[in-house]
Amino acid sequence: MRVLLTLLALLARPALACELALVLAVDVSGSVDRAEYRIQMDGLAAALSDGIVTEALVEQQARVTLIQWSGTSRQEQTIPWTVITDFSDVAALAEQVAHAPRRWRNYSTAIGEALTLSAQVLEAATECRRKVVDVSGDGKSNEGITPPDVLPQMRAKGIIVNALAIETDDADLTAYFFENLISGEGAFVITANGFEDYPAQIRRKLQRETTKQLSLALPFE
Repeated sequence: MRVLLTLLALLARPALACELALVLAVDVSGSVDRAEYRIQMDGLAAALSDGIVTEALVEQQARVTLIQWSGTSRQEQTIPWTVITDFSDVAALAEQVAHAPRRWRNYSTAIGEALTLSAQVLEAATECRRKVVDVSGDGKSNEGITPPDVLPQMRAKGIIVNALAIETDDADLTAYFFENLISGEGAFVITANGFEDYPAQIRRKLQRETTKQLSLALPFE
């Protein structure tokens, strides 16, 4: 009888609510060569497998999806929403990321349109308390709607936009992302000094945005 009552009590508990919906938006524009694409996907898969990140995703019953983005009309949700309930879900997602085929190779950089698609796919994650778009890229937007034109829509929907600037020249992409791309409470930019530094920095970035310590970050609106 005691065992039956315990089982009934467990079944009566409400399911854990989704605390985090995370869009991983990866740059596959023409400035990213074959080797650099591989660095991004392998580095992102390794970051998802990091112990801190994995535990945070499971703890928050997260939803995670991947977008590949390039020029105008060339953004696509290439890995659908993955519901994270245990460690095996994160491992399966990391495996998918590591083997994800590249969608485009030789097009421009339309960051505003990548944000627009991110906002659209987040409409399928309305049950999640916190919504975050993780944008990584190696260049400024040079086609389509500009990021600042999209950000009011993101803010209105309570979406946080963080960025990883892959610095490959003297364009100061970090400052550009800070001024034109990030938005929302605790939003931040992390810098990778070239693609070889990307794996270490995307790990830092995911650790920071998946844990519940965002209050430590400087707010940015």
